[in-house]
Amino acid sequence: MEDDDGPTTADPPRPVNWNLLTAEEAEIAWIELNSWVNWLRRTYGLPASVIPPLWHRHPELVWELSALHLHWLAAYDPDQHASAPFGWHSDFANARQRLHDWVTNSGTRLDRDRATRQTSWPGEEAAEPVEDVAITDRDEDFIAFVTADVAKRRAAEQAFYAAMGGPAA
Repeated sequence: MEDDDGPTTADPPRPVNWNLLTAEEAEIAWIELNSWVNWLRRTYGLPASVIPPLWHRHPELVWELSALHLHWLAAYDPDQHASAPFGWHSDFANARQRLHDWVTNSGTRLDRDRATRQTSWPGEEAAEPVEDVAITDRDEDFIAFVTADVAKRRAAEQAFYAAMGGPAA
């Protein structure tokens, strides 16, 4: 609901399914998550072994951080029970260990990144080799990544509408 002074109520946090977001929803979600991740890593002094600069390029980290963000939003909701933040911190300890494990498995670091290695199962084509890439400007990379993701989603939406004979916004 909105009046002349802006929003009067906020929608409760809802799970984010990154696979189903529209281009517009994804752009908003990426920006919100990026802002929160920056706050989280600075507030808790988290090293790159827990949250690396190019976390956004690793789906396993995106899903984990997104879930943690939503959990934080719910825990700190003004209508939440006063002990909810304590539960979030307990879950945060577990999430930090999982994040560390994901970072270790992916091979991303403070100054370099590589795509998470994939294991090919018998009968599948061999996975592409992965190369380390130097990280020179994290924010520039994030903007390029989000721009490409939004464009890909927008193209898929337009193709869908074109196939349905509807508007291709």
